[in-house]
Amino acid sequence: MTDTDSLLWLFVALLFLLGLALVASPWGRMRKLALVLAVTALYFHSDSVLQGVWGWPSRQALPERFVLLATVIEEPAKGREGALYVWVNAIEDGKPVAQPRAYRLPYSKDLHALLGEAMKKVRQGVSQMGSAVPRAGRSGLNWLRPGADEQQVKIRDLPLPQLPEK
Repeated sequence: MTDTDSLLWLFVALLFLLGLALVASPWGRMRKLALVLAVTALYFHSDSVLQGVWGWPSRQALPERFVLLATVIEEPAKGREGALYVWVNAIEDGKPVAQPRAYRLPYSKDLHALLGEAMKKVRQGVSQMGSAVPRAGRSGLNWLRPGADEQQVKIRDLPLPQLPEK
């Protein structure tokens, strides 16, 4: 049995217990409604968490600073909107983190060109460093959870490390 199958059966068991609680309990309608809403929220929360755990590319915002490792470009075609997939190492405290992460960015021609040029340099042995800053003028509650489509991405050559003098 795969992890996906066991997760499916776990949710089936949870729904069965929810059904029993709704039918057999003497609780009032408000408590039953709260229980249904809680189980529904748990399902959607666990789905979003598992997307990140199972290795799918994240749709979250890119790290503020990162080292570009690889890209895959999926150009728009009939029936497909296209996407840009990047594999990066976030930079924290001036050093790349141990684990790289994949991100899915919405397709744009400008970002396609930028990533294409950066990957040419990576293949030539020139490491590339990127930065992602939020775009100005975001509205509504978007400031709570910035997504990849709300960022301005810049990429440049990674500076060579400065060695101490002898």
